[in-house]
Amino acid sequence: MASPRTVTIVALSFALGLFFVFMGTIKLTPRLSKDAYSEMKRAYKSYAKALPALKKMGISSVLLRKIIGTLEVGCGIVLTLVPGRPKDVANFILLLVMLAVLFFHQLVGDPLKRYAHALVFGILLTCRLLIARQGEDRPEREERREEQINAQEKNKVKVS
Repeated sequence: MASPRTVTIVALSFALGLFFVFMGTIKLTPRLSKDAYSEMKRAYKSYAKALPALKKMGISSVLLRKIIGTLEVGCGIVLTLVPGRPKDVANFILLLVMLAVLFFHQLVGDPLKRYAHALVFGILLTCRLLIARQGEDRPEREERREEQINAQEKNKVKVS
C-alpha cells in the first residue's frame, strides 16, 4: 500500500495539474468560456498598462497572456501525467507564475477576491513542493544525525 506522503503528492499533483491546464486553456482560447476569456483579455491589458517596461521589451498584453497560459497548460500537463523530477520543476515554474500573477494583481490594485485563487494555489504549490522534497532528504539527514550523535557519545566516553 502507498504511503500517505505518496498519496498526498499524487493527489495534489493531479488536482493542481488539472486546475492549471483548465486556467491556462481559458487564457489561450474562448472555447471553454467566452466570458472568462474576455475577462482574462481585459485583465492582461491592465497588467501591461501598469508595467510599461513590458512594452519596452516588446511584450504586449496578448503575448503576456499567451506566455502565462502556455506555461500553465504545459506545467499542468507535466504535473498531471509525467512522473519523477519534472513534476518538481513544473511545480517551481508554476509557483513563480503565481508570484508574478500576485504581483500583477497588486500592481493594478485589484481587491483580494480577484486574486485569492492565486494565493490559495500558490500555497498549495508550495505545500506540494515541500512534501515532495521532504521525503528525499530525510534518510540522508537521519544518517548524518545518527553519526553525529554516535561521535558525540564516543567523545563523552573518551573524556570520562
